[in-house]
Amino acid sequence: MSDILAEHEVEQQVVDESDPAPSGPSLSPSRAADFMACPLLYRFRVVDRLPEPPSPAATRGTLVHAVLERLFDEPAAARTPAAARTLLAPQWDRLVAEAPELADMFDDEAQRLAWIDEAALMLDRYFTLEDPTRIEPSYREMSVTALLDSGLTLRGYIDRLDVARTGELRIVDYKTGAAPREEYEARALFQMKFYALVLWRTRGTIPRVLQLIYLGNGEIMRYAPDEADLLATERKINALWQAIDRARTSGDWRPRQSRLCEWCAFQALCPVYGGTPPPLPDPELADQPLPDLPAGDLALPSAGPDPRVPPPDVPRE
Repeated sequence: MSDILAEHEVEQQVVDESDPAPSGPSLSPSRAADFMACPLLYRFRVVDRLPEPPSPAATRGTLVHAVLERLFDEPAAARTPAAARTLLAPQWDRLVAEAPELADMFDDEAQRLAWIDEAALMLDRYFTLEDPTRIEPSYREMSVTALLDSGLTLRGYIDRLDVARTGELRIVDYKTGAAPREEYEARALFQMKFYALVLWRTRGTIPRVLQLIYLGNGEIMRYAPDEADLLATERKINALWQAIDRARTSGDWRPRQSRLCEWCAFQALCPVYGGTPPPLPDPELADQPLPDLPAGDLALPSAGPDPRVPPPDVPRE
């Protein structure tokens, strides 16, 4: 598919961060993906809020996202591969300052430097896919929320939103994994349709392009949604929340075995592997809406043994 929004037609806008926090039940793409992958995983993360060790692969994704976000703080002409590499060290230092446990992911300094080099190669690959000197993003790491008629609030963080002078929208998401095989494309696009639905419900405009930039193997996936797509996505999300609510009420958070199990931090507690989940929280809380977790998945890696199988590439919110 050709690039529908020309890079030079994008104008810069100011982010409006005045939206109030949702007071009722809410769902993000990451938590939706958790439940679809495994209801027990959703329970461990959202209900039990169990801690997870940081993953080098997912943390590298967080680092690359941070660099690409801040790259656009530079004047257009200064957005070069060298400038991106220069941002790696300070952004890594910032992440470690915020979460000191990240420094313990590596056995030695050589392993850490090799990990940084992999992030640098992903950044170099980005410049083969887009020319950031010709792009002025309207929003970066944009917090979005929308209240559906069902009472469910959708929320998340969009990596980049480009708005053309004509008002057309392009949602851009960076992935540090590889582009999925054709049979997994619908799963990869669910997150983007989720965001498109939020923007449609809040702005009244259906985004013209959904663009996934895969830095793992240097591919771009583009999709043009329509109203039928987004209505179907809304029905799917509402049905998903109903299933989550039934599990909350019944306490039945059964595991679903898949390739994702290879990277799950909770195997010791999972019945599939002979474990026993902890007791559910106080039953008196069962009637309270389940909160969603904040953005920032650092648990599952962005690529497994087969780099073209997408499940471990967890959506960022």
